[in-house]
Amino acid sequence: MLNTQYQQRITELERQLEQLQNRNQFLEEQFRLAQQKRFGTSSEGHPGQGELFNEAEAELEQPEPEPKDEPITPRRKQPKRKPLPKELPREVVVHDIPEEDKVCACCNGELHKIGEDKSEKLEFIPAQVKVIEHVRPKYACRACEKDGTQNKIKQTPMPASIIPKGYATPSLLSQIITSKYQYGLPLYRLESMFKPCGIDLNRKTMAQWMIKSQLALQILYERLREILLQQSVIQADETTLKVIGEAKTTCYMWLYCCGTDSPETIPRGSSIPNIVLYDYQNSRRGQCAADFLEGYSGYLQVDGYQGYAKTQAILVACMAHARRKFVEAQTAQPKGKTGKANWALDHIQKLYRIEAKIKGETTEEKYRIRQAEALPLLTQFKDWLDKSALQVPPKTALGKALTYSLNQWPKLIRYIEDGNLNIDNNRAERAIKPFVIGRKNWLFSNTANGANASATLYSIIETAKANGLVPFNYLNYLLSEIPTLKPDDNIDHLLPWEFSKPKR
Repeated sequence: MLNTQYQQRITELERQLEQLQNRNQFLEEQFRLAQQKRFGTSSEGHPGQGELFNEAEAELEQPEPEPKDEPITPRRKQPKRKPLPKELPREVVVHDIPEEDKVCACCNGELHKIGEDKSEKLEFIPAQVKVIEHVRPKYACRACEKDGTQNKIKQTPMPASIIPKGYATPSLLSQIITSKYQYGLPLYRLESMFKPCGIDLNRKTMAQWMIKSQLALQILYERLREILLQQSVIQADETTLKVIGEAKTTCYMWLYCCGTDSPETIPRGSSIPNIVLYDYQNSRRGQCAADFLEGYSGYLQVDGYQGYAKTQAILVACMAHARRKFVEAQTAQPKGKTGKANWALDHIQKLYRIEAKIKGETTEEKYRIRQAEALPLLTQFKDWLDKSALQVPPKTALGKALTYSLNQWPKLIRYIEDGNLNIDNNRAERAIKPFVIGRKNWLFSNTANGANASATLYSIIETAKANGLVPFNYLNYLLSEIPTLKPDDNIDHLLPWEFSKPKR
């Protein structure tokens, strides 16, 4: 009887010891993760304001790599400076020797030219502003004036404009839009930039112009959305946004995209357009995505957020998100120690090597190679996850990584079903970063109207960039053409991939 009590007590103490060890391991992991977050660097992060401010000094102060005792290898060629574009205007300045020096110092014979050296210097000319004065002569009939009959005055109407009674031209609007939404300059900074030119352009006026520009460009936004919903694959993401006029403190900017980041990365034989659309909503409810994607039943590649399950789409998970969980688990390990997290990261790296190999291939070739090479690796990975989940406490960083991958597994391996799918959702994450970076400068929107304007204008700019266009030129074209359209006119000629085609 006494031995049984001792055995029960020992069992209870062993159970408590195991709980305390697990708790201690969890706290140590949290401490290491907090240290990494507070003091470490993030390879996936963007430079903050301080880093940007100190960028020049930081680049100059990079230490030279120390020489290592390794076998001598052929030295790499130093990178050459790219030549300046040939289409830039050029001014030739000849630095010749004086005429009296064009004689030989030995025999006084005349020197002849045997060649020349050329070097290019890049000159910057500050932006120029000018006033375009529209003069519209009026014409009337003198005979009718004498007879006292009604005299009709003839006059050419003013050219159609986005802002008929304002002095903003398409080029001025394009400059303000790209300054704010492409380069992240708040309107108060733009206000101060116009002052040295003697132009008193206050931010309230510019804000009103942005709203009117957004209303004009909305027809193109809706047409791009129609085309987006016709694609077989869409990627999505969302990020927070503060809107002062909303009752809720945190609103969201949703992003939907298809295609690639630029025309140079389009796979062979692909006809998927490059589209990036932002959508402002005052919440993160899954119904927001369901409303935007109403009727869409293709593939939707997203992170692990459950709200996307409300859509009718076939969800595809992101391998990069699964990988990040194992990166956190690796960071939480004691320094210098390797374990299961390292094995998972090495295995995922093998999957990414396959993706690097098939980059640019046709969808059929991607599907074939993935089935032959990626599928066996995924099967091995799933077996390892099942086995490891039984050995690792679920509340540890590694346990959370294992649980995440297992919960996402059916969606995580879906990318091998279709060659149009990607292994991760990085395309959407890259597309939403310009908004995130800009938000660091202007911080918030005042009203929902302003947030909606931002969504439309960001969409036009990022879609233009994805199609290899200069956003200023494209916006200048749109803001000149849209006021001339009639209600029933087809607007497909305004699409970015049509703008890049040569005009007949």
